[in-house]
Amino acid sequence: MRSGVLDIGSNCAQFLVVDATPGAPPLPLHAVKEPVLLGEDLDAEGRISAAGAERVAHAVHRTLCAAGRFEVEHFCAFVTAAIRDAPNREAVLDRVEAASGIRPQFLTGVQEARLTYLAVRHWYGWRAGTLLMLDIGGGSMEVVLGRDLEPLFAASLPLGAGRLTREFLADDPPTADQRRQLRCHVRECLAQVRDRLHWEDPPRRVVGSSKTFKQLARLAGAPPQRKGPFVSRSITRAAVTAEVDLLAGLRAAERARLRGVSAPRARQILAGALVAETTMTQLDVRSLEVSPWALREGVVLHLLSSATIDRGVPALRRFALPGVEPAPLSLLHGSAMDHVEPTTSSAV
Repeated sequence: MRSGVLDIGSNCAQFLVVDATPGAPPLPLHAVKEPVLLGEDLDAEGRISAAGAERVAHAVHRTLCAAGRFEVEHFCAFVTAAIRDAPNREAVLDRVEAASGIRPQFLTGVQEARLTYLAVRHWYGWRAGTLLMLDIGGGSMEVVLGRDLEPLFAASLPLGAGRLTREFLADDPPTADQRRQLRCHVRECLAQVRDRLHWEDPPRRVVGSSKTFKQLARLAGAPPQRKGPFVSRSITRAAVTAEVDLLAGLRAAERARLRGVSAPRARQILAGALVAETTMTQLDVRSLEVSPWALREGVVLHLLSSATIDRGVPALRRFALPGVEPAPLSLLHGSAMDHVEPTTSSAV
């Protein structure tokens, strides 16, 4: 069965196509990516501007049009923290639905953590023993500890690289005081998680599963993505500290010229490195491995497996993809989105 997952994040909308068969690994066949780049379109309260919402809607529409040629039987679509936590989230989803005909779901941070852990657990297998998983996204960071398919502990913290760049690193490059305040904030947010993890035995393996860790590992000399998912990639805390020192003295445009740092993420990579360094220090992690699988693969596994115990994850709505007709541009203009009051509706 050919399936797909549409992941709409703060940097891009990405459609992953897999031949999904129960018992087989959901290895990707194709990936379609369109830029979203919400970093500059969020105000201090996290509200997405009209221009940002329109860009999201266009990106989703273009992604679905491109994915239509892959004969996907069904797919699920979801947004992550930047849109999920926006006060005007429902208006943004209205605009996406008007442009593409689908209304993406949004998972809670803990649900995202559990699905990402599911992917990491499947990738490393039972032999890995107890896993500690760290995932630094654009809007949140997930921390999960587990021995089985069902984690022992899962938390989602407001420590995403994009969020912290907006809140703490206003200058380019940021000042030493701005970096100090960000580190203090990370330590405060991690305090309860650190204390909770001290009740458990030390993990046998620590894994980083996000684009942030992939970029940091590449910057430290890990093999590039074109070498494939089965090449081992890892990074030490000492290497992350060295990268913080390097990145802190560079402007975003200069960071974008470094190995492994993409231009859309160049501004927020320093915040991601600071979160990684502080978290590894607080949790006494000297090194970690970088997983090629993360949330999208976890969603596919969740859809496939009827035996998986995922009490904390909801049923995911599936969409058909017979082909997407171009949306009239009039649907994407004249919205009253900027006048919508913050919503308090709960996640599915």
